[in-house]
Amino acid sequence: MKIIKTTIEGLLIIQPIVFEDKRGYFFESWSKSAFDAAGLNINFVQDNQSFSSKDVIRGLHFQNPPFEQGKLVRVLKGSVLDVAVDIRKDSSTFGQHVSILLSGKNKKMFWIPPGFAHGFSTLEENTIFSYKCSNSYHKESERSLMWNDTDLNIDWKIKNPIISEDDQNSELFINFKTPF
Repeated sequence: MKIIKTTIEGLLIIQPIVFEDKRGYFFESWSKSAFDAAGLNINFVQDNQSFSSKDVIRGLHFQNPPFEQGKLVRVLKGSVLDVAVDIRKDSSTFGQHVSILLSGKNKKMFWIPPGFAHGFSTLEENTIFSYKCSNSYHKESERSLMWNDTDLNIDWKIKNPIISEDDQNSELFINFKTPF
């Protein structure tokens, strides 16, 4: 498992070692020892999975402390543009984001620690997205930033997005008071 730093401290791309032959492939999608060796002592408590049509945007979601979540995300089938926005007030990259293409083909994973808003856009039909969480879902602490906020300037790589009603009513970054 190769762990790659991004331009924002804490966000990591994980590239598994994939063993392929005529039968198919095999890889470790999670290894506590590999994460521990990288200094990431994470205790995952919940796994989630979503299914989405093409052109869906989900996000930008996070949970307020003390229910904040770290997420290890990946795509089982299809592809997404995955986005993490830094919402840590003392960070030199506050308000900046990293986006990465995750797909069933490239098998990359993305580690998003607490202190980031997270979202993704689906680039293919029938996309299956999976994530491990370091804290359980807590509805009362759930928040979101506006997916198309011009201050965040995220290119979701889709023209006519399908957005939930909740995500259409998210907070603008200019009004956001971060708890992180």
